[in-house]
Amino acid sequence: MTIDEFKNVDLRVAKIVSAERIEGSEKLLKLSVLAGDTDEVGGVVPRQVVAGIGKMYDPESLVGRSVVIVANLEPRKLMGVESRGMILAAHDQDGNPVVIGVELDVPPGSKIS
Repeated sequence: MTIDEFKNVDLRVAKIVSAERIEGSEKLLKLSVLAGDTDEVGGVVPRQVVAGIGKMYDPESLVGRSVVIVANLEPRKLMGVESRGMILAAHDQDGNPVVIGVELDVPPGSKIS
């Protein structure tokens, strides 16, 4: 990947406002995040993201956390639920996903460069 291609990746801070398990999946969670999206009159609109982190995280433990997302992926359905982004995670020594968080108070929607 060239630096110009990397510049096209829209990485943003997103605040998780709700999280729930997707019925029929141990792994998938449906998250509602604030990522700087607005409606036609400028009101804040949440974005739905599906993440494969359900084996490591209880949904309630994620609410209020700020994470990093890829915001400009094409929407994709996972188990019939549309996802409009991807939560970034690393893997621990056992191969389990660890969500990449933002520790300081950074506004949702802030671009990461």
